[in-house]
Amino acid sequence: MKVVKLEDILGTEYDVDGGNWVSRRLIMKKDNMGYSVNDTIIKAGTETHIWYQNHLESVYCIEGEGEVVTLSDNKVWPIKKDSLYALDKNDEHLLRATTDMRMVCVFNPPLSGKEVHDENGVYPVDED
Repeated sequence: MKVVKLEDILGTEYDVDGGNWVSRRLIMKKDNMGYSVNDTIIKAGTETHIWYQNHLESVYCIEGEGEVVTLSDNKVWPIKKDSLYALDKNDEHLLRATTDMRMVCVFNPPLSGKEVHDENGVYPVDED
């Protein structure tokens, strides 16, 4: 059994600031669950280019409003509280926050915990 409190993550190396977002890594690769879980704040008024070529991601919005634009078809997906979107095809996308958005993000394969997007919006695969 594992219990993780957000208060214990804040201010540590697993409280990662990506500029447009802050992601608190709750469950990581080292926890051997086969996925990772992040509590992420997307900052209001930002647009972030993301392309998880190496990961699948499900994102559940628990606060705020914004939108996702899938770049393959330029479709706009409104996102608000109690909405989940799944990037089930490694979708290249733009994430736009109208207000601060609080998201619960689940990644497969799991993140090691310290990743930030590269110039293409990609998280690298942790080979360890």
